[in-house]
Amino acid sequence: MTEKILILDFGSQYTQLIARAVREANVYCEIVPYHKKIEFDPSLKGIILSGSPFSVNDSNAPQVDVRSMHERLPVLGICYGAQLTAKQFGGRVEKSNKREYGRAFLHAAKNDILLKDITPTSQVWMSHADTILELPDNFELLATTESIPIAAFKKNGEGQVLYGVQFHPEVYHSIEGKKILKNFLVNICGCKQDWTPAHFITDTVDALTKKIGDRKVIMALSGGVDSTVAATLIHKAIGDRLYGIFVDNGVLRKDEFEQVLATYKSIGLNVKGVDAKELFYGELKGKTDPEAKRKTIGRLFIDVFQEEAKKVEGIGLLGQGTIYPDVIESVSVHGPSVMIKSHHNVGGLPDIMHLELVEPLRSLFKDEVRRVGRELGIPNDLLQRHPFPGPGLAIRILGEITPEKVQLLQEADHRYVQGLKEHKLYDQVWQAGAILLPVKSVGVMGDERTYEFTLALRAVTSVDGMTADWAHLPYEFLAHISNDIINNVKGINRVVYDISSKPPATIEWE
Repeated sequence: MTEKILILDFGSQYTQLIARAVREANVYCEIVPYHKKIEFDPSLKGIILSGSPFSVNDSNAPQVDVRSMHERLPVLGICYGAQLTAKQFGGRVEKSNKREYGRAFLHAAKNDILLKDITPTSQVWMSHADTILELPDNFELLATTESIPIAAFKKNGEGQVLYGVQFHPEVYHSIEGKKILKNFLVNICGCKQDWTPAHFITDTVDALTKKIGDRKVIMALSGGVDSTVAATLIHKAIGDRLYGIFVDNGVLRKDEFEQVLATYKSIGLNVKGVDAKELFYGELKGKTDPEAKRKTIGRLFIDVFQEEAKKVEGIGLLGQGTIYPDVIESVSVHGPSVMIKSHHNVGGLPDIMHLELVEPLRSLFKDEVRRVGRELGIPNDLLQRHPFPGPGLAIRILGEITPEKVQLLQEADHRYVQGLKEHKLYDQVWQAGAILLPVKSVGVMGDERTYEFTLALRAVTSVDGMTADWAHLPYEFLAHISNDIINNVKGINRVVYDISSKPPATIEWE
């Protein structure tokens, strides 16, 4: 049975970082909304209470019964979780006379296993408006900082171990924060740290074999990391009873259709390629609105996929590459976020096809998917590929889509991405791509006047795509790529570089 840590989410922007830090320690964990009933099964080793944008003194502040958890399992409260713990046991939590935000330095008040091997004056990260002014009876002070009297504490007496920290050990700026979390996981909860990619693969393939039985699974593949790793796991469980379908929608990258099919063949997946370019081009003709383009591509994709699925008898399940951030978003404390743009993965398929879902990656973060893929022997070129939007180049061609514009952008984008790889910049960037603008400008080539398209280059650095900064690519590289594209891609005579961050801009232009 896989050991598990439960993270109760009170709506903090950092909750996913807690989960990432726990997973990095090779301990499995799950994030659940604070109001969800806890199943105290034998695999559960401890509970972490997250931070929150609320004050514990708000009338509508989220509440859980910390005492009942602490009677059964070790508990660690972080920021709001610590303040809620202190208040429920009779301590005093008040609004701080100054907002405590940013770097602080930890001063240990006594030796404790939670702070084992932490250096004196270790840097931590604060982000709270309330502060704990008095600890409850039977609680012990473990650490202070120069600005707050109670930075870490422990409850003594009956029950399991109960800790609280008013800083955020999960964030990058808490230099030894992951060591503190590891102390809680290993030395306090007794976790064995055996949740590894190999362990995950064995458990998942066993579970898939039982779940699927002798049924067939159909799956839409995109050439991306998530769908490829998910398909490989399902294939390990049921072999060629997995039927993959890869649709060429006419707006893939240069030579992508052929290259991806060749990769799938090399790793033994049973995948059929469907060339539907002309169908997509016909339906996209005249459409310039980004949402109209996205919805057209999504609708046609479902039509093509369904048509192909009908050709396979006895399909019982639909495979998907859903990953953990998608799952968290759908059951978050505040419900799904406001839609900025509609997304297109295999949207709509489960509802329309009335098939039971198989989602082998629904417990993994993106970086964990890559590690599992590496363990499965999937080629690194595919695993390290930048994310690519479902609607493909259709949302990187601003305005109407035509086959000529697609070909123009494919060539320019190919030269840009190859350039990043040749100059050893590709792996430093989270996502890069070229955008064809509906703008023509005058240029001079030789003695001739030109009037051709403008190309924008985009490259961002990010962890998960939720926020992103523009990549500070070397000027020499940008000059080289600009010259390469303008000299070799007839139809483009001007190249610009996008230096917008997200927020306020999005990564894709449409």
